[in-house]
Amino acid sequence: MSTDPTTAPLDSVRAAAWPLTGAATEYDPLLELIGDARFVLLGEASHGTHEFYRERAAITRRLIAERGFTAVAVEADWPDAYRVNRWVRGGGDDADADAALGGFWRFPTWMWRNTVVRDFVAWLRDYNAALPTAEARTGFYGLDLYSLYGSIAAILDYLDRVDPAAATRARARYGCFEHYRQDTGTYGYATSVGAAEPCEDEVVSQLLDLQGRAADLAARDGRVAEDEYFSAEQNARLVRNAEHYYRAMFRGRHSSWNLRDTHMAETLDALVAHLERDGAPAKVVVWAHNSHLGDARATELGEGGELNLGQLVREHRGREAILIGFTGYGGTVTAADDWDTPARVKRVRPGLPGSYEALFHAAGMPRFLLPLGEGTKTLAGPLLERAIGVIYRPETERASHYFRAPAAAVRRDPPLR
Repeated sequence: MSTDPTTAPLDSVRAAAWPLTGAATEYDPLLELIGDARFVLLGEASHGTHEFYRERAAITRRLIAERGFTAVAVEADWPDAYRVNRWVRGGGDDADADAALGGFWRFPTWMWRNTVVRDFVAWLRDYNAALPTAEARTGFYGLDLYSLYGSIAAILDYLDRVDPAAATRARARYGCFEHYRQDTGTYGYATSVGAAEPCEDEVVSQLLDLQGRAADLAARDGRVAEDEYFSAEQNARLVRNAEHYYRAMFRGRHSSWNLRDTHMAETLDALVAHLERDGAPAKVVVWAHNSHLGDARATELGEGGELNLGQLVREHRGREAILIGFTGYGGTVTAADDWDTPARVKRVRPGLPGSYEALFHAAGMPRFLLPLGEGTKTLAGPLLERAIGVIYRPETERASHYFRAPAAAVRRDPPLR
């Protein structure tokens, strides 16, 4: 390998990379590296790039079929994802995968209502249906907290069926939000400036009320009742955390971001505890943006006070967790110009000089895996890393979509990227 400091990073990429050729066995080395890890976090550099979704789904199918993973937890709201969960496990009223994804009707719909996710959940339903009766089915769950009103509706629907008196109490408590006509931004602003009283006491009381009935509600009809109660409890926890989140939005980015990713970590922990109630260890694949699944401690965002789900999982689970990111140099992305505006297919600008994207592109391999460790110490950086969410503004790309980060090789328990 060259000792020239200007070419050493490129040389180390070429030496350490595992080319991906399109063969059915191309991810064998990755599965070997994952080994017995129980938490595999699969990122994406944008929310609207087909290739990231395709590769993530391919890896996940192998983890389920070959390594016994029984949950896929995604950057989506709990009630919308739980509708998919019912369907892939053989329940619910939806006729097909498209219908099962019908809960994802709010902006940004393309994150989950796309052909890759549709085909994956259809595969998952078929996979589950072919399992022996006693074998655990793999579920599909949401980790995010934007569905305050959707979760309220799901709680009321559940209580109307199992405990009408409790449903009446819940309606009275959640009536605190009625003045805002499902406008969470108005609620957050009004309460943050003192123009209205927050609904904090009401949402906490409702969560405690539901939890106080856990033994009764969860035991009414075996495993189905347990699952439905667990879903209702997660919705009540989401409402509590979302109420706090929407008030925090007006206190600054770090506060709301940290609340959101902490909620994701809490939901993941609750899901694992639920799946492990019979004693068998849970194995979970997580799908979310790189910015949620990397380790924030190794970025300038972490230095500014942000934490994220990848950091929290690594702190809690140690080497049981594998963090895997995806990125690309160019291509296209489905994204909007602003929040709640129509999606457009946009051309992604080439990776900026001084970025990981530009470095990896210069390696000359169209697709490859790069295990970060001793062989990639020369990537310590920090270099620029690109992150495109549901909004892409190429005209301000450096300020809008890049942050600095050292390569993960310098972090504890180094992940793949």
